[in-house]
Amino acid sequence: FLITIVYIAVCGRNGETCKKRNTNHEETEAKSKDAKKSRNRCIVWRNVILMFLLHTGALYAIILIPKAHPFTWIWSYMCFIVTALGVTAGAHRLWSHRSYKAKLPLRIFLAAANSMAFQNDIFEWSRDHRAHHKYSETDADPHNAVRGFFFAHIGWLFVRKHKDVIEKGKRLDVSDLLADPVVVFQRKYYKTSVVVMCFLLPTLVPWYFWGESIWNSYFLASILRYTISLNVAWLVNSAAHMYGNRPYDRNINPRENRFVTLGAIGEGFHNFHHTFPFDYSASEFGLRLNPTTCFIDLMCWLGLAGSRKKATPEMIKARKLRTGDGSA
Repeated sequence: FLITIVYIAVCGRNGETCKKRNTNHEETEAKSKDAKKSRNRCIVWRNVILMFLLHTGALYAIILIPKAHPFTWIWSYMCFIVTALGVTAGAHRLWSHRSYKAKLPLRIFLAAANSMAFQNDIFEWSRDHRAHHKYSETDADPHNAVRGFFFAHIGWLFVRKHKDVIEKGKRLDVSDLLADPVVVFQRKYYKTSVVVMCFLLPTLVPWYFWGESIWNSYFLASILRYTISLNVAWLVNSAAHMYGNRPYDRNINPRENRFVTLGAIGEGFHNFHHTFPFDYSASEFGLRLNPTTCFIDLMCWLGLAGSRKKATPEMIKARKLRTGDGSA
């Protein structure tokens, strides 16, 4: 638990930049060289160390799986699904893209689930994701995949944000996020909500209800679940930008990646998503391989959500013919 508290306390946002280095290269090479030189290489060692400790704890947790109660396995998976929904249905499809509308009870649940995910608060996650779409695969993209798989996956957390991410991020309209009291409240009490939702609740439920040891509960339902959820989310930034087909737009790097789709509960239809970012399903295929879409549709059926935005079949077909790679 001490490691957890330290992790939350010091795992800072990458909101600073290194000092700009002056260059005097020749005009013909200045642009490309300056771009590379401006890429921030100031390593945030505390993040490197904490991520190393987190992943080491997750590897250790694997050997605890046979020793744990089966209910603890089920509970850990349930926490994983809630964690994922906090990002996919919450920070991503609701708050970043406004692809559907959610009533207050659902927004509160998704904010709590987002705190369980511990991937930055809704405001920062959504702002950075809007920058990722607007400036995709440039230095203003927080996890620019052009800089390689490792950088897009986890390396972007090990260095300060590039100055372009900060400068261009300030130009984005985030007034809708600041106007949502749920987003504002979660941001204000983010660290407290993370302690409760990401670590205390997953750990205490197995211990209290079926007598699981605190040790097993903490490492399986908190550490292992959290580490897996992080890497699954990061695969959308890395693998889904490098491996797969591009049936909707061959001119962009994001791909359709079924492996990522399965792990990220519907977020691997990435070529479609970057082509039609407003679509609440983030996929042409609706409910197929898309638990997040199933969840949103269920919430609509219950009257807790509505106004789902969707790309029309005609729009999709026309785009495939115009810019697709012919793979579908």
